[in-house]
Amino acid sequence: MEATARKIITIKTSIAVPVGRVWNLWTGPDHIREWNHASDDWHTTRAESDLRKGGRFMSRMEARDGSVGFDFSGQFTLVEPTRRIEYLLDDGRKVQISFISAGEITTIEESFEAEDVNTLELQRTGWQAILDNFKKYAEAFGVLIKLHFEITINADANKVYIAMIGEKHYSEWTSVFNPTSRFSGSWAKGSVMKFFGTDQDGNEGGMISRIRENIQGSYISIEHLGMIKSGKEITIGEEVEEWAGAREDYTFTSKDGMTLVSVDTDSTEKYRSYFEDIWPLALNKLKEICER
Repeated sequence: MEATARKIITIKTSIAVPVGRVWNLWTGPDHIREWNHASDDWHTTRAESDLRKGGRFMSRMEARDGSVGFDFSGQFTLVEPTRRIEYLLDDGRKVQISFISAGEITTIEESFEAEDVNTLELQRTGWQAILDNFKKYAEAFGVLIKLHFEITINADANKVYIAMIGEKHYSEWTSVFNPTSRFSGSWAKGSVMKFFGTDQDGNEGGMISRIRENIQGSYISIEHLGMIKSGKEITIGEEVEEWAGAREDYTFTSKDGMTLVSVDTDSTEKYRSYFEDIWPLALNKLKEICER
């Protein structure tokens, strides 16, 4: 008896980005971790890709609360750079992805064999949500400006690290940004952190972020996910799109008993001059605290 043919679901989107960049953002593991989720309560914690015929790939997809997760994995059966990818999932289903270039516009068309657990519409909606999330990521990539600031502090790296993120001093050195600056959450890798401040009208605002990495006395990486406005958390919509995925990275380098603190932060052109004025003041405040 022949096996019943699987249903084929096809989704697509058009992206205002040239195909070369689309290909790199789609296939690079560092990028896959940033866009490969259907909703904000899921994320890809690890991505691996041996991009060649016969090579394997794997994306570890998990709920942000840690309640559930699974490996999306398989083997490439066709790789034509900037044109086409085909692969076989470990559950036996086939997937085909085409990249269609029209100058500054790239259309991605993705066809996959449906599984038997979820409805066809639920599968279509989920895969389309991931594709739409990629579109958003690709069109925003490169729009943010990377700014760099640094200062040398006469204290060991661990002391500087603790002063920077500890409750005792955090509000003190960040008060140059906002006199009521504070945070709520954990600095542990993968945790969601909320940074708060009150404006002149008494409204609470700030950022919702994720700790991408935290290596004590060495490195901290923060990714901004959304905004807090008048006490309300906003993670989707036009008003947060320009900041979604923005990063703040802190590096602590020890040398001769002193510490070089380097800050690499994303900004929009609108806020460039503000950050160029305010960050040196904040780092000088941190230096003052550590050298007391």
